Amino acid sequence: MGLRYEGTVYRPPSEAGSLLIQTTIGCPHNKCRFCGMYKDLRFRIRLLEDILEDLDRARDYYGPEVRTVFFPDGNSIVMKTASMVKVLERARRNFPRLERATTYGAARYLALKDLEELKTLAEAGLSRVHMGLESGDEETLKAMRKGATAAESAAAGRKVKEAGLELSVYYLVGLGGRTRLTEHALASASVLNAMGPDFIRLRTYYPVKEAPLWEDIQAGRFELPSPHEALRELRLLISNLETPALVLSDHVSNYLNLSGHIPMDKEDMLNEIEAALSREENMFRRHLPHL
Repeated sequence: MGLRYEGTVYRPPSEAGSLLIQTTIGCPHNKCRFCGMYKDLRFRIRLLEDILEDLDRARDYYGPEVRTVFFPDGNSIVMKTASMVKVLERARRNFPRLERATTYGAARYLALKDLEELKTLAEAGLSRVHMGLESGDEETLKAMRKGATAAESAAAGRKVKEAGLELSVYYLVGLGGRTRLTEHALASASVLNAMGPDFIRLRTYYPVKEAPLWEDIQAGRFELPSPHEALRELRLLISNLETPALVLSDHVSNYLNLSGHIPMDKEDMLNEIEAALSREENMFRRHLPHL
């Protein structure tokens, strides 16, 4: 028998080569106005025995050579710590060469676990948490119904790091629209500096019909930044980042394939953005809402 999976597979590009073992189905929040994921699913945590059985099936199919595993769906960190420990221990037993085990974790669900619980998960084999900050601007977060404040996100990120886990944080270029471009970039840089992630992963907002924000875009109530405006927003973000982190533009949504370490590569990244801004806007692939 093969592995079971319900719904569309969503995982970070960095987990493209990872074994995917579904631990939750859907997203427990699922109210973000910019997001079109999981809209057809009722959130639930899978039965522990089913998860463990899938890990055994994966061992039987792939053998012991699996090196990385990712646990979808949205916010699997919400699982009971004791259950997640059993999942991690089974993964390590089945795959003795396992190098990385990761999951999604939003601030509001990381807040449900205390520091000792996160340390327990790290000791059991959890390596990294993928966290969607999206924005550090309070007005943008509220408008997009993200479910956490900037301060709550910063505290959750620091707790992840204190527990000994890697933190991979996502910033969504354009989420403040044209009207809050500056506030979105500056506040986000401030929150990222406060939480100190290992990775800052850049995404440019691309509207989809399944997202509640789609109707606002169609009606003209929300305007997406142009390619040059998005690049200027990115320039503002990078200019104000101080925390040591690897910045990655590992997604097709972005106008520029930008990567480098803060602080040593900041100047080079800013020069790349300036060079991109010298190109005519019609040379960029536009992320239009009718596509």
